[in-house]
Amino acid sequence: MYIWNSINIMVLNSTYTNKEHREILEDLVGKPFSFLESLKMKGIGSKRMVINDVSPNLMSYMNGVADVNYANIELRIKGILIYINKGLESFTWAIPYYQLVVYKTNGSSIHAQGKFIHFLNNITFKENKSFFNKMMDQKIKYDLAYNFQRV
Repeated sequence: MYIWNSINIMVLNSTYTNKEHREILEDLVGKPFSFLESLKMKGIGSKRMVINDVSPNLMSYMNGVADVNYANIELRIKGILIYINKGLESFTWAIPYYQLVVYKTNGSSIHAQGKFIHFLNNITFKENKSFFNKMMDQKIKYDLAYNFQRV
C-alpha cells in the first residue's frame, strides 16, 4: 500500500503504466467510470484543449518556448484527471472535487492545490462546453453527497 500526503501536488509521470500510480490515482479521485456509466453520461473525457497559461510550479511540465501545449480532462467518481502532454512524455494531475475551483475568464482556468492551468478560448475549448457543464454537475453532486458548505 502506498501512503501519500494529500497536501503535496499530485502530478505523476504517466508516460508508462505504473501499478503504484494507478493505486494513487484511485485513492485520490476514485476508480474510472464503468463503460455503461460512461455511455449513460455520453462520455467522460474532454477533447484536447490548448493550454494558454499555467502557474509557475507547473511550468516544468510544459513544452519549450515555441511549442503548443495540450491537455485533456477525464472525469472520475471523486475528482478529475488532467492529462498534460510534453513532447513524448505524459503527465497526470489528479484533482479531487473538494479541491477543484473553476474560473471562467476568457476561456477557463482550473485551480487546485495552489496551482492553476488556463485553457485558451478557441474552437476546441468551445467544443468542450458541454464537458465543462458535466464536470461541474459531477462536482455539485459530490459536494451535496458530502455536504460541503462554502464559508
